[in-house]
Amino acid sequence: MSLRIEFSAADLAKITISRTPDPFWEVLLALHLINARPVSAAFQQWTGPVPITTATKRLLALAPPRGYSPDFLTPAEGAGGVDAGIDAIMSTPRSQLRREIGKLQAGRSATGSWLGDLADGDKAALGGIAKAIRDFHRAVLEPRWQMLQATVASDRARRAETLMNRGIAGLFDALHPSLRWRPPVLELTGQHVDGELRLAGRGLRLIPSFFCYGAPTVLEDDSLPPVLVYPVNEIPGWLEPVGEPDDRTALVALLGPTRAKVLVAAADGCTTTELGRRAGISPASASYHATVLREAGLVTTRRNGMSVRHDLTALGLAVLDRRLPN
Repeated sequence: MSLRIEFSAADLAKITISRTPDPFWEVLLALHLINARPVSAAFQQWTGPVPITTATKRLLALAPPRGYSPDFLTPAEGAGGVDAGIDAIMSTPRSQLRREIGKLQAGRSATGSWLGDLADGDKAALGGIAKAIRDFHRAVLEPRWQMLQATVASDRARRAETLMNRGIAGLFDALHPSLRWRPPVLELTGQHVDGELRLAGRGLRLIPSFFCYGAPTVLEDDSLPPVLVYPVNEIPGWLEPVGEPDDRTALVALLGPTRAKVLVAAADGCTTTELGRRAGISPASASYHATVLREAGLVTTRRNGMSVRHDLTALGLAVLDRRLPN
């Protein structure tokens, strides 16, 4: 299956890349991952414990790990921040709610009087969902927002450089393996998409996402402002196969996949730039992970002229011994 996104000359001139993470897409995609089974230890390391309240359960019901999620959960206004996005959700037309909740329920066992109230545009039901989104964002994403921002900013800088040096074709070719640029059509392949999206002069907003996994995704309703949400390259797949743990799995479960790579990369000491290159991440991400490891007593950091050098502590070496053969 595939989705064909058709560009005109006007659309090509209106391609934009988000400068910051979109809080509503990050909430939705994080909910997808929490809903997935099994949830990797790496993902749990990023999110921490998530209180499963009645409101959270309703959010999870709206965000299955596969299949359809209502578009009203990710309003275009969310690019302007949480408050702007919440206002947009509260203003969702009743016709849109009925259509999207109906599509969600089709062929599924999702039931509950609250869903009917939501489909009818009941302000209390809609307000409950809006509050649940805000609470989820505050508990799960806000404590990690600086890291998400650094990761997205790094990705955007790479994309902008690619666009400048290699043009539109280079940008799309490097964006994700499931995308293929055949002018004037960008083709997205995957089981989650199908049909055609005619941009009709509206352009396309590219949204790098921290919690997006697998393939890029789009809105279901092609009458809404077009977006293409794609995973940032330096974040690995969150869903891990279930099996017997080995040394590598144990280290990843303890630290998370990226931080485990940073620990290994710092084994013989290196600068932040070298650390990022060895771990396959941006310098900003490398600096963030090194700071976390330093606060845990696994890494020391000291300035060496114009650069910063990172080395493992005795405790860091002891932890790494579980990963590396003697």
